[in-house]
Amino acid sequence: MVQEATRERRGVGVAPAEAGRAEREEERETGLPVAGRPARAKNPPRKRKAKGQGERNKELGRRGEDAAARFLERRGYDIVARNWTCFAGEADIVARDRQAVVFVEVKTRSGYAKGLPSEAVDAAKRDRYEKIAAAFLAEYDVVDVPVRFDVVSIVTVAPDRAMIRHHIDAFGVE
Repeated sequence: MVQEATRERRGVGVAPAEAGRAEREEERETGLPVAGRPARAKNPPRKRKAKGQGERNKELGRRGEDAAARFLERRGYDIVARNWTCFAGEADIVARDRQAVVFVEVKTRSGYAKGLPSEAVDAAKRDRYEKIAAAFLAEYDVVDVPVRFDVVSIVTVAPDRAMIRHHIDAFGVE
């Protein structure tokens, strides 16, 4: 009799649908999994959605801006503002280098497939940065200070390594 009950519990000599049903009923009654079967989670953990391309780019940009700020601070720049916004757009970093107010555009890429990061700073972006600089200087009543526009170009070469190039006075007359 005991052997028959054990065989029925294991599904031996019982139709497969009935065997599964018997095991589920026993689990419900006792709250424990049937021997020989893995426990089923009542609320299995949800799988995380993979980050979309936009989220990955935003994260890469944020990490690039953090690296650029550290890079500039190590070279003696005082960071005045980060991600400063106005009607014309956003300045990634506003810093002071001695007497000059420096507006820094940070460009970060994960490779060279689309060219160098600094190549993305075109004439339209330069015009916009000049408007941003004018708005910043008007808001803070800065008078008679030299203004400079730099570009920090970053290419990641490994998860924890990057190549940084600092283009000083990038908008200057060539």
